[in-house]
Amino acid sequence: MTHPAVVLLALVAGIYLARLWLQDRARDRSGQPSPQALPGATPAPPKLVAIAIGGSAVLLAIETVGEHLLGVASQQSTMTWLAAAYSITAAPIIEETMFRGWLVVEDRGRRMMWFAAIGASVVFALLHPFLWRWDDAGFALTLSVKGWFSAAIVFATSLWLYALRLGGWNPRRSLLPCFAGHAAKNLGVVAVKAAAGFMGGLW
Repeated sequence: MTHPAVVLLALVAGIYLARLWLQDRARDRSGQPSPQALPGATPAPPKLVAIAIGGSAVLLAIETVGEHLLGVASQQSTMTWLAAAYSITAAPIIEETMFRGWLVVEDRGRRMMWFAAIGASVVFALLHPFLWRWDDAGFALTLSVKGWFSAAIVFATSLWLYALRLGGWNPRRSLLPCFAGHAAKNLGVVAVKAAAGFMGGLW
């Protein structure tokens, strides 16, 4: 997703989805939850939101230090500021609603729930273009050290986000900690890219 029009459309879609989620959460807080509410549109303990952000910061630190130790820090991709805005605001809403929301198996026992979470995390990691690319030259695998390491970090991040949603510390199974943790991780990535000179133009 590199064309500015596509990124802008996804940004608008994410903001609209966030609006719907907030409306459903407001109905839940009023004591009249909607039967068709979006997943996880419930309150979460403030401490859990803080823990979500802290855990994502730890993952970002592991990623940043790991790239330097592996000698692949210079292989980062360049990001536009529009893509950065999408990754911080809309991507957490869209991706968390889909993966930690709709793609959660809750009616077949805890073992199946976590097995499904691991499987979805593999898919989540593979959907990120670290082990492959698709451009004007077509589709190609990019099975490099950087690709495997980045995919592994995304997989670990996905498991962390599932733990935030499905753990006993989140009694209402709210997606709010997942939104916060995901947005914090992406904000950190943008900050690291900006500091290393990997932020491109506006579009």
